[in-house]
Amino acid sequence: MYHHARITGSSRQCSTLGIQTRHTTLRLTTKTWQKGCMKRLLILAIVCILTSPVLAATEGRLNIVAAENFYGDVARQIGGPQVEVASILNNPAMDPHLFEVSPSVARAVSGAQIVIYNGIDYDPWMPKLLAAARNTHRRTIDVAGLAGKRRGDNPHIWYDTNTMIAFAKALAQTLASADPAHQADYQQRLARFERSMQPIETKISTLRGRLDGTPVTATEPVFGYMFDALGMQVRNRSFQLAVMNGTEPGAAEVAAFENDLKTHRVRLLVYNGQTSDPLTDRMRRLAMESRIPVLAVTETEPPGRTYQAWMMSELDAVNQALRGSHP
Repeated sequence: MYHHARITGSSRQCSTLGIQTRHTTLRLTTKTWQKGCMKRLLILAIVCILTSPVLAATEGRLNIVAAENFYGDVARQIGGPQVEVASILNNPAMDPHLFEVSPSVARAVSGAQIVIYNGIDYDPWMPKLLAAARNTHRRTIDVAGLAGKRRGDNPHIWYDTNTMIAFAKALAQTLASADPAHQADYQQRLARFERSMQPIETKISTLRGRLDGTPVTATEPVFGYMFDALGMQVRNRSFQLAVMNGTEPGAAEVAAFENDLKTHRVRLLVYNGQTSDPLTDRMRRLAMESRIPVLAVTETEPPGRTYQAWMMSELDAVNQALRGSHP
């Protein structure tokens, strides 16, 4: 995508190919466009703008690139005015598994001072980008590694609130290391973030007291960590893993899933609102025909919400769907 160039020294917000960031722009003007030397100068300026990495910092702020927007959101909450954050996966209407790296994303990662990504193969393109643009001064946070997760574990770790708190703490330390002058500010915002997570923990505890042991199912394990936190009995796990890994569930797994819905052995069906295929759509229709509550969750934070508001809304939806329900 080409950017118009103007000479004002100002900056503007822009969104290109799924990444939001800030670019400084430059305008070249002359009354003699016809002259070959000026044409060559203009071409050179445009090439520099298009091929240069994202600025290492904007107006003194630390430049952070987050693979997923919920990590970017927390980075803004902890970093405050001292950081400039770009989130790559930020559209909850798109399937994140279909994401393809663009040149603008590669430049953003190359120019970042701090890079945050999920890990354990959820965003396998990020380690490749980091390896292709090595930078000894760049700091990276692999959230899954931070949480002690390994390949094969459920990668939807942001639905584990303990993981997000651990990430926030690690980020505050990383920011303080990169910018010691504002260490107290980062610690203050970290404490504010931890306090803001307490109502979510209270909500989880309250719901667990009522829903512990409730049998539920899902088309894939996006909500798995939250199910565990709520103490719910999750059925059809092998079906979910097959769908997540892009393979066809076996006939026996499909039959067991259908039987659970038809016989009301489960009280809630959760599905991924960002993906769709004929088999999972069929299970959703069967659940609705069987009068079993159906709940959509997403892998990407909805626009206009914080991570905390997003999690609270998901918990409220579970509460509403299972109101009056007991194991």
